[in-house]
Amino acid sequence: VQLVESGGGMVQPWGSLRLSCVASGFPFRVYEMNWVRQAPGKGPEWVSGINTSGCDTSYADSVLGRFTISRANAKSPVYLQMNSLKPEDTALYYCVRGPTLFIRDKPRGGSWGRGTQVTVSS
Repeated sequence: VQLVESGGGMVQPWGSLRLSCVASGFPFRVYEMNWVRQAPGKGPEWVSGINTSGCDTSYADSVLGRFTISRANAKSPVYLQMNSLKPEDTALYYCVRGPTLFIRDKPRGGSWGRGTQVTVSS
């Protein structure tokens, strides 16, 4: 299982970034995928999840209306479009394979990538 995230960077408040997650080593189309973030000194926080078909998505209250998760069904990658970014969105963002209902409650579970850093600062 290999998950490789990209697209992070430094952006000013109210800016946008698009994260990508490329998956390999497993049948991508049969797995739900998630984004989990971890800020310095804090535990992991589930951000968003998407089902296998890409038709069902869910979001943490803290990002609802600002972030959008998507996938091209049987193909990589999984995207996370992040708009109206806030300083509190600063974190290392991880792509995580696993059932959303499980990962949402136990964000340390599943299979993780190495993460991509997002820093929101003026």
